[in-house]
Amino acid sequence: MAVWTLGLNHRTAPIDLRERFAFASEKLAQSLQGLQQKFATHKEVTILSTCNRTEIYCAGDETHLPQTLAWLAETGQTQVDVLASHTYRLEGDASARHAFRVASGLDSMVLGESQILGQLKDAVKLATDTGTLGTTLNQLFQRSFAVAKEVRTMTEIGAHSISMAAASVRLATGIFENIKDTRILFVGAGEMIELCVAHFAAKSPRSITIANRSPQRAEALASLHGASCIALADLPKKLHEFDIVISCTASTLPLIGLGAVQSALRARKNRPMFMVDLAVPRDIEPEVKKLNDVYLYTVDDLNDIIQSGQAHRQAAVTDAEVIIDQGVHKFMSWLEHRRHVPLILELNVQADAWRQAELHKARKLIEKGDDLDAVLESLSMGLMKKMLNGPLRELHHAEDAHLETTRDAIRHMFLKA
Repeated sequence: MAVWTLGLNHRTAPIDLRERFAFASEKLAQSLQGLQQKFATHKEVTILSTCNRTEIYCAGDETHLPQTLAWLAETGQTQVDVLASHTYRLEGDASARHAFRVASGLDSMVLGESQILGQLKDAVKLATDTGTLGTTLNQLFQRSFAVAKEVRTMTEIGAHSISMAAASVRLATGIFENIKDTRILFVGAGEMIELCVAHFAAKSPRSITIANRSPQRAEALASLHGASCIALADLPKKLHEFDIVISCTASTLPLIGLGAVQSALRARKNRPMFMVDLAVPRDIEPEVKKLNDVYLYTVDDLNDIIQSGQAHRQAAVTDAEVIIDQGVHKFMSWLEHRRHVPLILELNVQADAWRQAELHKARKLIEKGDDLDAVLESLSMGLMKKMLNGPLRELHHAEDAHLETTRDAIRHMFLKA
């Protein structure tokens, strides 16, 4: 089996291109099946889709990257050559190394962050439940999880990490002298928003409000921090009440439009608003960034702040790469041995046929009343002759140029202790 990876991330593609290829969670299973069914060559498929990356992992009899690229371009309604210029295409050991580096947090915007490992595990579970994960990709990802655990245990890759949430707080303190005087709105209630709420709550703002599609989840998060909740439908008329807005949902369309923000600014008499859009596709219309008195940041805008802590972790990267190299070597060795499986199966079938044939003869002799020792002798002799027939035939008919090689092979397989 061959393995290959097609992807685009925060390094290779801008956010306006990445959001075209962000798969909605409710449609991921359908997309997995669609790709697998469209090409008979894609026997196994897994898709990882986050705010910073979209990656397709495949396994099949041969590598078929052009078909994978064409399918993804069609999915995102983008020309193949345009998409190709923003993607990375990997196969074999390079594909395995990439998966291990992603799981270990070495390929993340926040070097060493652990959230990606959970997202990768979720992607693998979905592929398993959908029926598109087979033996090869399962081995690849299970080994990547083990390598990620070893990297975090044996290195300091996660030390000095500046998260998206921490970066958002740092930016906000540059706009508002005292966070304690601000009212904050969080749109969404997923893992990223949970982290952001915890970071901002530690600054004791005047109020925290949460808006989410699921009221139950919003209320559960609000109860942890003494916050209140509002309905998503109430966002346009209540937006002016908030100084800080942090949004991260799985919506495929913007939840906060230009008109709503303009109305909020008028109601606030142009008092500044700080907004962070951590979603891909974006929750806040990009045009909002052009408004005076609005400070809007996307995940890509946070990159400079996040990079400030990278130097402290570079020494750990070298140690992590050694662990990853070992993991890649072991996986490729396993993959190489998988090539022998069809031959091993054929040998087992042939050996079992010999066994069944000799057993059949032995049972007939016993039914005739032959001596049991004589029957066992006949059975063992029959098996021995069948087992040695092939090597002896090769030895007798081998050409002179191959005779020594044949002898060495027979010695190695039959005479080596």
